[in-house]
Amino acid sequence: MLNNTETNKITILGIGNTLFSDEGVGIHLLPFLKDYFKADEQVEIIEGHTDGMMLLGPVEDAENLIIIDAINAGKEGGSIIQLEGEEIPAYYGIKMSVHQVGFQEVLYLAKLRERFPKRIVMLGMQPTSLQLSVGLTETNQAKLPQLEQAVIAQVESWRNAQ
Repeated sequence: MLNNTETNKITILGIGNTLFSDEGVGIHLLPFLKDYFKADEQVEIIEGHTDGMMLLGPVEDAENLIIIDAINAGKEGGSIIQLEGEEIPAYYGIKMSVHQVGFQEVLYLAKLRERFPKRIVMLGMQPTSLQLSVGLTETNQAKLPQLEQAVIAQVESWRNAQ
């Protein structure tokens, strides 16, 4: 049985590839969140980059998980997108190589192993560009404060629901 401290813990996982412009939004937001939550022992922030299967442990260990990533929802670039629970794709797809493991497969395996987080939300931003570039586009960079506020609001929402 988890004690009250463990059940209040919230894991924030930033994922993405910073070499492909807005694909790296989940990583680019983390320094702001680290600063905001620096004195909060109940919030753990993990830089997941493109670590694939290495993220299975942190996902399975999370009771409350917020994933931050670029999300292609066919919306205008910079749009903030939120997916919850079953809205978040978790599947095992056909790959050209066994080395190609995406985050959807990590979620699928956590479900299969019955070690899925109690609460899970994916927050992200519609990419404006996925071209080879180490920084975010101006559009998406300008929306980072809005995405940060969405993450903070989600943390507070879960805390108030406890």
